[in-house]
Amino acid sequence: MSAWKIDHRALVIPKIRALASEGVADGTEFLLEHANRTAPIEESILIGSGTATSEDLHGVVAYDTPYAARQHEDTRLRHDTGRRAKWLELTLHEQGKTVLTHIA
Repeated sequence: MSAWKIDHRALVIPKIRALASEGVADGTEFLLEHANRTAPIEESILIGSGTATSEDLHGVVAYDTPYAARQHEDTRLRHDTGRRAKWLELTLHEQGKTVLTHIA
């Protein structure tokens, strides 16, 4: 008696990649939403410039204002209560496991 082997990888792998890509998109959106909660806010311009983008299995969260990098890196700047420098970096450290759960 011979056994049949059917290789389903060609059907399954694209579905897994598509779901993983959705997870990356969900994870980046989650990170942006939570980072915005502690981003410096004066007129909401910085928060409004935040974007979460993903392509295939790569995700990026970024803020696009001329002063975003300085606001993020300069820990000597004063911020309103609940707002902070390093908001994106710290949020990733705090929420990293949940971001990975979205991807998984």
